[in-house]
Amino acid sequence: MISVAEALEQLFALVSPLETETVPLRAAAGRLLARDVAAARTQPPFDASSMDGYALRRDEVEPDAMFKVVGEAAAGHAFTGHAGPGQCVRIFTGAPVPDELDFVVIQEDVTRRGDLITLNRDMDGKDNIRPAGGDFKAGDVMGAPRRLGPTDIALLASMNIAEVPVTRRPVVAIMATGDELVMPGETPGPDQIIASNSFGLAALLEAEGAEVRMIPIARDTTASLKTAFGLAQDADLVVTIGGASVGDHDLVAPVAAELGMEQSFYKVAMRPGKPLMAGRLGQAAMIGLPGNPVSAMVCGTIFVVPVVRALLGQRAAPAQPKQATLAAPLPPNGPREHYMRAVLSEDGLTAFDRQDSSLLSILSQANSLLVRPPHDGARAMGEEVSYLPL
Repeated sequence: MISVAEALEQLFALVSPLETETVPLRAAAGRLLARDVAAARTQPPFDASSMDGYALRRDEVEPDAMFKVVGEAAAGHAFTGHAGPGQCVRIFTGAPVPDELDFVVIQEDVTRRGDLITLNRDMDGKDNIRPAGGDFKAGDVMGAPRRLGPTDIALLASMNIAEVPVTRRPVVAIMATGDELVMPGETPGPDQIIASNSFGLAALLEAEGAEVRMIPIARDTTASLKTAFGLAQDADLVVTIGGASVGDHDLVAPVAAELGMEQSFYKVAMRPGKPLMAGRLGQAAMIGLPGNPVSAMVCGTIFVVPVVRALLGQRAAPAQPKQATLAAPLPPNGPREHYMRAVLSEDGLTAFDRQDSSLLSILSQANSLLVRPPHDGARAMGEEVSYLPL
């Protein structure tokens, strides 16, 4: 068996960032920015009023001063005339401030009669002007790689970027195996269960930006497995679930080897998830996950998600653990790294008493994986431990 860290190193060696494609801005949300993008304009492109009021000269501002209103400026409609000494321009939020004027007094600080305004004695001293380029300037860069969220999309739109260079979505083929499996909604036989792992993993990986293809369930025969692998042959990453152990009905490894898989490793010193396999199958990386539901989901989080991120051009690195204090004591850990289902609350981190790798209900209640190093000693309440958010 190899360690989790060694397994990740070997997995990262199997993949490299995918090619770049250009997509419309409307389709860029959630995608990974592949190259730096420079703003095509300055924002705001002119000195703009931040309030409704009157634009005038700062050096003429004093209590009880009077000004004649000679024009108006609104958003999208600049004042094109000239404002001389003792004159002002009615201005609204977002409107360009006329070049010769450098102060906006808010409308609440003036008294207006006809075309004349008088400044109040108690005025807000702010100039109420957003300077040109106060947000960003033409040529300012949004750096890559970067997962584009809603605020990034808004910024790119403001930068006048209509098309965005992003990394192609990695195609991940998920292949559940086993005679015991039926799809959700079907009626299982007396010896069958519902296939859940592939649906959970698909949701996990799609949230990371992958394009997931769910291959029909492969039965425990060489012919069925070969057909399923054939359906996955154009994927960037093939993820099998179950059948990766060494029992009489565990055929994934021998069939994959017959199809040309170059195995990188088999078995990882971790709980849950010991029977993990990886290698290269043609142009695709392949990861064989255990069939137990919690094992598959935990290994998906620890191994498959970082591989998908590496394919997208993000740094090839394991998930970074956080620190929290224990809300309840823990017994000593065994020889394998243990990822315990746990809940992080205001009181601290509490591991569930039941850690069986078949218990999806416990995993669904968990919001954290408490990470126990091999041979970690007993831990008391209040001690600091590592965890990964779920």
